[in-house]
Amino acid sequence: MLLNAALEFVTNLLARVLGSSLVRRHFHLLLSALVLFGPVLSFWVSKYSIFANSNHYLYRKFLRSTWGWTCIFTGSFIALLSLSARHPFSLCLRHLSRVGLAGLFWWGCRRLLTLLEDAAGTCYEPMNPAQDAQSSASPVQPLLLLHEDQNKASCLKAHMLWRGYEVSQDILILCFCCLLLVEEMSVFGSHLEQEKPLQRSPGTPLRVIFLLCVVLLLVWMFLLLCLLAYFPKFPSQQLGGALGYLWWKGLYQGLYRLRSRWGCPGLPAEGLFYHGQWPKERDELINGQERERQSI
Repeated sequence: MLLNAALEFVTNLLARVLGSSLVRRHFHLLLSALVLFGPVLSFWVSKYSIFANSNHYLYRKFLRSTWGWTCIFTGSFIALLSLSARHPFSLCLRHLSRVGLAGLFWWGCRRLLTLLEDAAGTCYEPMNPAQDAQSSASPVQPLLLLHEDQNKASCLKAHMLWRGYEVSQDILILCFCCLLLVEEMSVFGSHLEQEKPLQRSPGTPLRVIFLLCVVLLLVWMFLLLCLLAYFPKFPSQQLGGALGYLWWKGLYQGLYRLRSRWGCPGLPAEGLFYHGQWPKERDELINGQERERQSI
């Protein structure tokens, strides 16, 4: 009982915070400020910190599968929310298609960025000073041997030097996942308000998955801050953050606002809540309560 009460209190509080107009309208500004000014923290962080190690457990287990974790938790939350609101399964699939469409965009974005990086960059092999005939005569920097047949992946795998255009895909996906989580979780407060007149409370699984989504959001923001502070790369990280914002803007402020008859999955709250017209079960519940009062 105590754990359930604590879970209900925490999730209700988080739902009010994430559903507030202040968070929904200005969270992207907070994220933008973090991406722009986060590298300034590199002057104060310790290079001997455990987070300065790129092979840290947090980076290996979460950063390399950012979209996978986001897809699992967000999809579970959307499915449980639709079932808790007692809507048809077709509406649940429609809202889940938002995650699938975002994943399709992420796959295409990765392919496009990889092609651009391969086209705009060049692979070089640093020559061994022992192989350079003039290295003993003049202390110049080692020469670089050009490899035009190498792409970025094969070049780095061969421990050679890659120079060229680059966009931080880690910052891109972290920014987008943070914006997506806030957008999807912001409707939980409206769901709680709708369930109050029906004297129903969201089940424990829905509250738990909502809390896990909030924890995941905090993890992504912490990873974003760590990358900016311990591994600053200007301007590739800022370009990645800008593309992540534009990706979210194009989907949630553009494509998802189109009408559903055009095959659009719609916004997170579309079709889940009643505005002006209430479900039949609520009318029956209110009428039953009125009859009980009159009989008393």
